[in-house]
Amino acid sequence: MAIHPTAIISPKAELDSTVEVGPHAIIEDHVRIGPRTRIGPRAWITGWTDIGPDNFIDCGCVIGHAPQDIGYDGSETFLKIGAGNTFREYVTIHRGATKDDRITRIGDRCFFMVGSHVGHNCCVGNGVLLVNGAMLAGHVTVEDRANISGACLIHQFVRVGTLVMMAGGTRVNKDVPPYCVTYHSNDVVGLNTIGLRRAGVTPERRAALRNAFRTLYLSGLNIREALDHIRAMPQTPEVARFTEFIAASERGICAWRGGRAGQQEEE
Repeated sequence: MAIHPTAIISPKAELDSTVEVGPHAIIEDHVRIGPRTRIGPRAWITGWTDIGPDNFIDCGCVIGHAPQDIGYDGSETFLKIGAGNTFREYVTIHRGATKDDRITRIGDRCFFMVGSHVGHNCCVGNGVLLVNGAMLAGHVTVEDRANISGACLIHQFVRVGTLVMMAGGTRVNKDVPPYCVTYHSNDVVGLNTIGLRRAGVTPERRAALRNAFRTLYLSGLNIREALDHIRAMPQTPEVARFTEFIAASERGICAWRGGRAGQQEEE
């Protein structure tokens, strides 16, 4: 274990023998840190925080602090972080509030860039990217491989589907369906075709998803009618996930924004 002599580590914290801790870092009671994780200078890790293997927590990060919830009563709540994540400078991740399941969850292989924030009770999947200054309010769900660009703002309880691409500065208070590109404010402008290709989705499956997208947004049908039509189409894993996500929405989904930007859904 490589621990800088200026680091402050509680004797009640549990660190694997391979953990590295930089100058002036603080690791408090109840924290558990898995193998090969590296903690940068002046990082602060607190609360009932469980960090898996092979993570990198850069300088000035605050991980596992109390939720910003006026109803929080100071009781035991949790943060669980998976494997292989990167938290760059001054990222903040808050543990859960006392309502619901009391836990904030981060998956594997995510990249949190400078100054990004994950609020209490969020659930972030695998391979998610948060660019500088992106912020998730409490109880947000972000599914696998979503790309949230710089300065994006996501309202509490919103869901962001798998392989979503959010343009810089986008703000949403509605659910963002899987595989879509969002822009400005609650606007869907097309499908994330580049992300779909990179994910190995075949041309045939992309075409099926494109038909589902057009049925939802361009047919003139309401959402219930559009979903009925989509369910009658040939089903692929992407079309099935697209349909399931929309059907489960409680906040409503982001709307179509016409014009040139909508051409992003073309091959």
